[in-house]
Amino acid sequence: DRTVNEAFKFNKEEQLLPVLEMIEKELGGETEKKVTGVAVLCLYDHEEVGSQSAHGAGTELTNLVLDRLCEGNSVLHAHCVARSFLLSADQVHGVHPNYVSKHEINFQPSLNGGVTMKHNSNQRYATTAIGASLLRELALRNDIPLQEVMVRNDSPCGSTIGPIISSKTALRTVDLGCPQLSMHSIREMGGASDPYHAVALYKAFYEQFAEIDSQACDENCVDPTLI
Repeated sequence: DRTVNEAFKFNKEEQLLPVLEMIEKELGGETEKKVTGVAVLCLYDHEEVGSQSAHGAGTELTNLVLDRLCEGNSVLHAHCVARSFLLSADQVHGVHPNYVSKHEINFQPSLNGGVTMKHNSNQRYATTAIGASLLRELALRNDIPLQEVMVRNDSPCGSTIGPIISSKTALRTVDLGCPQLSMHSIREMGGASDPYHAVALYKAFYEQFAEIDSQACDENCVDPTLI
């Protein structure tokens, strides 16, 4: 439900909102550009209890699916992994007006401010500098607002399925999501505009990321098309 403050409330926002955004991206109509390669959408279960199940992110299911897509060809599998990229879509703790000091000064994601990339030096999130730069370029080309967050060094940090999947598959990964307040509470709240920003970003990712990735290489980088 929307309020005068352009917010919505949802008691399962953290788990379900990224799913709804991805489904909207898939079912929202034909894409303007042809998607190159194989576009995959993975929806895992049991994230809040550790992901260690037959159909959670901690399973070998992801590698098994990738292997089947490559028809059991291990060399092709290695090539595909090197050229692939994963968006780990969860939610983000937005800056709370009563607890602004809990966020770093330059990393304070606001509701309705756009999708937010998550950084953590202890690898609680899988975002890397190179991956973040590629996503910034994607957002810039499509005029999509993009925010970033990093938990303060003196504060503990939760995690996502991003590090779990990236460590098992060696896929390049960025952790991101829409900012919200009251995560895990009975009444979570997020900005009404952010899901639209997320759908636009995910759509652009499927359509344009391969092109941006191929243009990002220079003499100091390994061209993924040559691997």
